[in-house]
Amino acid sequence: MNATFYQLSAKNIKGEEVKMNSFKGNMILVVNTASKCGFTPQFEGLETLYRKYKDKGLVVLGFPCNQFANQEPGDEQSIAAGCVIDYNVTFPMFSKVEVNGENAHPIYKFLKSELSSIFGPAIKWNFTKFLLDKNGKPLKRFSPFNKPEEIDRYLAGIL
Repeated sequence: MNATFYQLSAKNIKGEEVKMNSFKGNMILVVNTASKCGFTPQFEGLETLYRKYKDKGLVVLGFPCNQFANQEPGDEQSIAAGCVIDYNVTFPMFSKVEVNGENAHPIYKFLKSELSSIFGPAIKWNFTKFLLDKNGKPLKRFSPFNKPEEIDRYLAGIL
């Protein structure tokens, strides 16, 4: 893929187009989320990471996805309400996307082309995380089993 991360954009949870270059100069953690998943409590840890490191240049970007066992059935309004009410999420959330297949969002096509997992490029479940460096280059892919606390230990060494 020839595009860079900063050339891409996505609609936020309110439906407004956001250019990824607005996050230039930050480390970026991109996460596909779902509100009815066993990993959903990771929202709390992701918010903790965001609050701890945002002044050091970390931004967390949440992309709701309903491709895994119908675990994100709601619309953007209910997703946003759940994130705020249940987990006090303040990091940017985006409109629901697909992460695999023909209709995968360009951000996910880019990330998967840059960082595959031991099982190949496809995303296997909710809460797969991609960390990009401050130049928008994908640095590391974390599985859903990698809790935010583990990512914290990784970030502590580089931020």
